[in-house]
Amino acid sequence: MFRKELVAIFAIILSLVCFYELSPTLYSSWIEYRASKDSDGTQEDYDTKLDSLANDTLSILGKKYNYYDAQKHKLNLGLDLKGGINVMLEVSQKDLIKELSNDSQNEFFNKVLKLTDEAQKQSNDSYVDNFFDIFYKERKKEGLNLPLASAEIFGTKKLMQDVKFNSKDEDVESVIREKIESSMNTAYEVIRTRIDRFGATQPNVQRVPGSGRILVELPGATETERIKKILQTSARLEFWEVHSVTEFSSESFADMLPYLSKNQYPTSGLFAVNTKDTAEVSKIIKSPKFISSLSSNLKRAKFLWGAKTEKNSDDLILYAIKTPRNGKAPLEGGVDDARVGVSEFGRIVVNMQMDAPSTAEWATLTKKNINKPIAVVLDNLVYTAPNVNDQITTGNSQISGNFTQQEAQDLVDALKSGKLPATAKIVQAEVIGASLGDEAVNNGFKSFAVAFCLVLVWMFFYYGRAGLYANIALIANLFFIIGIMASMQFTLTLPGIAGIVLTLGMAVDANIIIFERIKEEIRNGKSLKQSVNEGVGHALSAVIDGNLTTLITAIILVLFGSGPIEGFAITLIIGIICTLFTAILLTRYFIQNRLDSGKDVSFWTSVSKNWFNNVNWNWMSKRKIAYLISSILVIISLISLFTQGLNLGVDYKGGRTYVIKFSDNVNPTEVSNKLNPLFDDGVNSKVDVKTFGDDNQIKITTKYKIDDDGAYVDSEIESKLYEGLKTYLSKDVSKEDFVNGSLKNQGILSSTKVGPTIADDIQMKGYYAVSFALLGIFLYILIRFRKWEFSLGAVVALFHDALLVLGAFSLLYKFAPFSLEIDQAFIAAILTVIGYSINDSVIVFDRIRENLSKYLKEPLKNIFNDSINQTLGRTFNTSFTTLLVILIIFIFGGEGIRGFMFALLIGIGVGTYSSTYVAAAITYDLLKKKVKNRDA
Repeated sequence: MFRKELVAIFAIILSLVCFYELSPTLYSSWIEYRASKDSDGTQEDYDTKLDSLANDTLSILGKKYNYYDAQKHKLNLGLDLKGGINVMLEVSQKDLIKELSNDSQNEFFNKVLKLTDEAQKQSNDSYVDNFFDIFYKERKKEGLNLPLASAEIFGTKKLMQDVKFNSKDEDVESVIREKIESSMNTAYEVIRTRIDRFGATQPNVQRVPGSGRILVELPGATETERIKKILQTSARLEFWEVHSVTEFSSESFADMLPYLSKNQYPTSGLFAVNTKDTAEVSKIIKSPKFISSLSSNLKRAKFLWGAKTEKNSDDLILYAIKTPRNGKAPLEGGVDDARVGVSEFGRIVVNMQMDAPSTAEWATLTKKNINKPIAVVLDNLVYTAPNVNDQITTGNSQISGNFTQQEAQDLVDALKSGKLPATAKIVQAEVIGASLGDEAVNNGFKSFAVAFCLVLVWMFFYYGRAGLYANIALIANLFFIIGIMASMQFTLTLPGIAGIVLTLGMAVDANIIIFERIKEEIRNGKSLKQSVNEGVGHALSAVIDGNLTTLITAIILVLFGSGPIEGFAITLIIGIICTLFTAILLTRYFIQNRLDSGKDVSFWTSVSKNWFNNVNWNWMSKRKIAYLISSILVIISLISLFTQGLNLGVDYKGGRTYVIKFSDNVNPTEVSNKLNPLFDDGVNSKVDVKTFGDDNQIKITTKYKIDDDGAYVDSEIESKLYEGLKTYLSKDVSKEDFVNGSLKNQGILSSTKVGPTIADDIQMKGYYAVSFALLGIFLYILIRFRKWEFSLGAVVALFHDALLVLGAFSLLYKFAPFSLEIDQAFIAAILTVIGYSINDSVIVFDRIRENLSKYLKEPLKNIFNDSINQTLGRTFNTSFTTLLVILIIFIFGGEGIRGFMFALLIGIGVGTYSSTYVAAAITYDLLKKKVKNRDA
């Protein structure tokens, strides 16, 4: 029995909770609106007005908010809506293993490390997992008797409390894993502390389970280069002795002469080189010719660049560091305190006080090097290398390096927050400028509003008063989704908005299924109340089946997706749960309430009353023609996939992409010709340049130095881009303006970096996601319909749909006026198509199953045809509203989401066709051979 009072109570409670959770978002938006309205249009006046309004308070249920409180609890917006930076840091587990072995020089140990490095390029397992697997395998292959507890491996003084000489391998392995896990927790806390010191709003810092990775997301952040440096700084301070330039022969530097700067600087380094030439000089230093030219005492020298360019120039100093046999610095500084200061020459410096053990070592090192330079090195960059005048016994030291006040403070914060246990490198990064975020917000919400309104109009036009009730439930559904997201601190992204729109389409679908079934009962001569009760009852299984199959794909997306895909999937899950409440219960509450008051409810209008009534199309008779059409399309798709392939984005092949905007239109071919010579590193020379949206925007993709993990590489690439594109920029655009995208009409709007290992991980997750989605759906339908023929027909249809979408992307990516890259969002689109297509098939299957049990002697062909005809109204309405919504978002949603929506547009169109002419047709052909006593 339907208890409408319980539905009303639950809806009211849920509404109050959602309103309470959304109140900080609404309040902060209201304050910002008032500040914008009262200001004169300048940022400075807006900030002033905002400050004056910020202390106003809002009181809800006894809790008071001012603007700053509300900001902390408002609905999170993702990078694509707000701008900011998303970084995946990888803490080197290799460095941790080497440190735990006390940097063992054992030949076999180092061979295993090299093999592990190679294995990592093709593996999704953690470094430590691969290390132990390879260690055991290679040890057995070589017949060595070398336990992990050996003094040459992990039987070190550092681990003497945990590893004994007779410890078993499994016990030592357990210790090493525990130590590495502890170091990862330390790294997480250090990163967290640095972000807190940075003062970011609503930061998201989390460990990625089962890996050495840490995700850092800072919405709204603009100083992206500064953030990258803060995150990657290990704060591992080292003090090294330095080789002078006089120790080298002139022939050693012969090949470098063309690259040496003519500027002279007071330095203890070798020489100065312009930043654009540092890559070439580094190549020469690593060459066999250069190494063979060195005397024996210089063979172990380590060559490091200065941390910053010299004042008023683009020159970097190259230093030659004296390296002992063990490869370790004479002193690793344990910093007790650090602070920003000013030198006697008026330069900003960082003053440090060492801890007690380091103070004693510092005194020994400075005594040994009186009148000689000592290099102060942080993260393999030389900050300063001053001459030592006297022995320093107090533990005081100083870092100078042409700092700004902010850079010096960042360094102090890094030193105070503690050093990372190992080097950290950025393996994946996404930077979106605020202007692109604003554009995405406007486009996203504009497309959403248009699509939402059109759906509301259509539902009222087609279903009359029942459509009006469905619209109220639809608005409530939207409110509940956003309220639940706010309460659970989820982040709303552009794919998330697409997920909401898709969810609303499914909510409309659920109401359409129910309304169409009620209309059938009315046409069968039943009373309105009886028709509502029986119609809802008959439609319930179809609604639940359709939503649960989509829920399966959404859960798999959460398990195997990340970033925007995960946000899309979470939104979809919340939406499906809300849909089941609003479509099944809330809409019925309104209908039941009106019926109980003695009034009628219309389920059609005068225009739509007889649409799809008494349709008697013989669908199964055309199935062989459909098979032929599908076969041709599949063959064309396969030929294109094998010949042209797909346009893989950096998510799947690794690399860097930059979206750059200019004030005037630019020619991609011309830009490519300018940039290619600058990015020729002998391995990956081609720079891919394409128009991105308008003709004044381009998307640049390069694999230049993608295997180089140095923190300086991003800066080097940005310098090359600025130099190569300078002629297209206004004269007043500085490199800093260009890199930060601080000018709305010129500069880098967004950038993405994906390292090779991350790309492999993303590929593997994509395969898993699609495979498990298909398996899950197959099993669900098998359990639900009790016949494998239904499962097989559905899965073949899903393969068909996915293959045709892939074929469309393969055929069109060279000609389409928008990006058709295969990336993480594409996998989300494929799985969404799978979810929608199976939803379509399940509705038809559900009616076939019902009719099979109802009409036992009816020919099988008639059962299939009648079932498809009976659900035709639902198929048309759902497909029409969903495709209309997707088309609107495709047109107005912005360039960033256009490829994603195109995949949905093709996939859902094909999915509507395949639910009848692939899924149902194949199931019919399989069943007709088994079903007896029926004229097939």
